[in-house]
Amino acid sequence: MSDDAPRTPSRTLAAMMDRGDVFVPDCPSRAVLKRITSSWGLLVLVALQGGTRRFSELRRRVNGVSERMLAQTLQQLEAYQLVTRYSLPVVPPHVEYSLTPLGEQAAAKVEDLVEWIQANIAALMSAEAQAAAE
Repeated sequence: MSDDAPRTPSRTLAAMMDRGDVFVPDCPSRAVLKRITSSWGLLVLVALQGGTRRFSELRRRVNGVSERMLAQTLQQLEAYQLVTRYSLPVVPPHVEYSLTPLGEQAAAKVEDLVEWIQANIAALMSAEAQAAAE
């Protein structure tokens, strides 16, 4: 293929690593999408907007999440470098989390979804009730 020939989209893993395609079953972007859009992942990203939070603060903010699930969610987000973990050498342990620049971008995107859900909750619940009644 010459350098001036138009490039056709490739479904190879190498091409997906440059720009994912969530519609391809084995694309790594699906795993990222799953982690970010999980209920806990989404809420943690939004909760970390505006600054660093301690683990206990996050747990209170993301009301209803278990300690274990919050720890797993934070580890997963940290693995994608969306969240940074700071561990201070004190007793009792003091661990803080904050968004990375990449995490701030993701949080801004999912915050739009959260805001949309909150703004439209009445219509969504009404539609759900109507569908259940049919």
